[in-house]
Amino acid sequence: MIKNEVSKAAPSLKSKKRILITQPRPESEKSPYFDLGRKHNVDLDFQPFIRLEPIPAKDFRKQKIDVQAHSAVILTSRNAIDHFFRMCEEMRISVSQDTKYFCITEAVALYLQKFILYRKRKVFYGADGTNKSLFDVINKHKSNERFLYVCSENQQDSDITGWLKSNACDFSLAFMYRTASNDVADILSSIEYDVICFFTPSGVKSLFDNVPKFKQNGTAIGAFGSNTFKAVEEAGLELSIKAPLPQFPSMVAALDQFLASTVKKK
Repeated sequence: MIKNEVSKAAPSLKSKKRILITQPRPESEKSPYFDLGRKHNVDLDFQPFIRLEPIPAKDFRKQKIDVQAHSAVILTSRNAIDHFFRMCEEMRISVSQDTKYFCITEAVALYLQKFILYRKRKVFYGADGTNKSLFDVINKHKSNERFLYVCSENQQDSDITGWLKSNACDFSLAFMYRTASNDVADILSSIEYDVICFFTPSGVKSLFDNVPKFKQNGTAIGAFGSNTFKAVEEAGLELSIKAPLPQFPSMVAALDQFLASTVKKK
């Protein structure tokens, strides 16, 4: 649990656990997070650890990328989708109806409906949210497509770029936004959390930007996505909650199982 960066020992568990979700609070009160809180009688706090800053079109042009010369787009988050279509609008680029989209999860793929007429024959996604499942899908089409990988300027996935290179894929990196750490030091130093859930490697980086001497001290760490798993482990933290997995397709499902098993152990 977190009290401050030099806490000597984890305090005993409170009767009511407190969980920090490092994302904005859901707009709808029907969010499954709130159902989870009521089910397990836990307090849920929502605080984004990072913010996204758009790269202006005038700066993107310096990358000298011809978006329309690419027949397929790789998207690993809803943010990537938002910024891809934002950039196209700013640059007055008309995206071909034949463009194919390769997404990390079905949830990300379905978000495309906000911008395009969703047709399964041009939208593809990994089976379980892992990079490997995304690679399996891309591998079936790599010989016929020129890929545009939309990512953050300071958070592109080296596993994805490495795979694209080693598998001789024709691709370009398109930096359309960048991440920056939010100031959350006061929250981390003033509130004790039993669980902290991360959703991006940048979120993990923000933790140490805010609390450089952070010690886990019994706090359970949750992570969403293989890249976030890796960031947590490389930071020297013990990872207790993982999603998505076949049995836990969402962070809510993984938290549900974790909280249920914690009660059973008492």
